[in-house]
Amino acid sequence: MTKQWRSNRKRDKYYRKAKREHYRSRAVYKLKQLDYKYDIIRQGDVIVDLGASPGGWSQVALELGGPESRIFAVDLDRMAPIEGVTFIRGDIRDQDIVDRLREMVPDGVDAVISDMSPDISGNYSYDHARSIELCEHALRFGDKVLKEGGNFLCKMFYGDMSGGFVRKVKPLFSEVHLDHPKASRASSSEVYVVALEYRLG
Repeated sequence: MTKQWRSNRKRDKYYRKAKREHYRSRAVYKLKQLDYKYDIIRQGDVIVDLGASPGGWSQVALELGGPESRIFAVDLDRMAPIEGVTFIRGDIRDQDIVDRLREMVPDGVDAVISDMSPDISGNYSYDHARSIELCEHALRFGDKVLKEGGNFLCKMFYGDMSGGFVRKVKPLFSEVHLDHPKASRASSSEVYVVALEYRLG
């Protein structure tokens, strides 16, 4: 991380806002803006936050879901505890993680959200392909745990493989949207795939 990167971050209004409002990352405002537009998370929902660390999206999911909601944060990395959030450390590709979640919520979950990103290599074609791979893992996970009518949200680096991924999402949901929320940097190639009303089997 360069001095220029640190300097730019400190000037970023969403970074400063997150610090003031005690959120763990500026990415919380992306989720807030997307939820305001698409109503992804509702009161009392069971929500799974994939690639959750450091926990910003889990904080917002808990706010949006309210006290009756259940939030499960999943990540390979450690995450500092958040009251009201159950942390599961593991790889979403492992069936053990899916089985563990199903034991805790046998009736399925209402929303799967993912802000996962690959480690940036600087080679955009490679980073894009890795981003699509993560999206596909998130979608497979969602397909195993979502209940009828559930919602799915994932971050994707836009590129030539994006259309293929969206075509995989569309048959599973009633509505699919691509969105670049205002909190995403204008220079960023990230877009969010918002898929509403999961269709079981």
